Amino acid sequence: MSSPDLPTLARYGLLRPFLRQQLLEELLAPIQLNEEEQEAALAQFRQDNGIDDDSQLLELKQALLLTDSDLDYQAHFPVKVWKYSVEHFSSKAESRFLANKANLDQVVYSLLRTANPNLARELFLQISEGESSFDQLAASHAEGPERATRGIVGPVPLAQAHPELMQRLGTARPGVVLEPFPIGEWWLLVRLESLEPASFDDEVADAMIQELLDEWLEEEVDVRLARLCETPRQAAVVG
Repeated sequence: MSSPDLPTLARYGLLRPFLRQQLLEELLAPIQLNEEEQEAALAQFRQDNGIDDDSQLLELKQALLLTDSDLDYQAHFPVKVWKYSVEHFSSKAESRFLANKANLDQVVYSLLRTANPNLARELFLQISEGESSFDQLAASHAEGPERATRGIVGPVPLAQAHPELMQRLGTARPGVVLEPFPIGEWWLLVRLESLEPASFDDEVADAMIQELLDEWLEEEVDVRLARLCETPRQAAVVG
C-alpha cells in the first residue's frame, strides 16, 4: 500500500493531524529513553489498552498490523512528548496559570431567575427575613434550569458565569443573598455558597504545560499549512 499524498490527506480531513505528527517526530528525534523509562512506557501502554499478559499484547499487534518497532514507537511516543514539553514549557507554566486563574477558580452558588422584578424583590425579602429558604423558593419559582437543582449551580469555573454575575460572585460573602439585579431579561437572586481559588499544584502545572504545547503546535501547523497553500500559487506564477 502506497503512502497517501497531501491532497488525499486533505480530502479525508487528515492533513492537519498528519502535519502535527510530522512536526512532533522532528522535535522528538533527539530524545532518547533510558531502559527504566522504556519499561515504564510499555507498562503504561499495556494499562491504557487493557492488556494483562503477553498473549493479549500479541493479539493487539496482529490486529493492528504492528511490528515490534511499531509497538515501541507507540509506547514511547507519549513519554517523549512529555519530556519535550517539560523541557521547553515548564518555565512558562506558572505565568500561564496566573493569567488564566479566573478560568480555574471553582465556585458554587445558589441562583433563582425570574422575569418579574417585583417577585424577585418579594422572594429576596422572604429569604432575608427567614420566612422561606432559598432552595424551596428556587424549586417553586425559578424560571431557569436551576429550578431542577433547587437553585444550586456548581462547582463550575467562575469564568463560566456571565461577566456581571462573575464580578458579583467574586466580591460576595458566602451565605449572604445579594440584592436582586438584572441581567438581560432576567432578575437574579444569588447567594455565594463557596469559592475555591485554584492553586498552582503539580496537576495544574501539568495541565498548563500541555496547553502551552498544544497551542505552540497549532501555531506551527498553521505556518506549515500556509506554506503548502503558497506552493501551488508560486508554481502557477512560474509556469
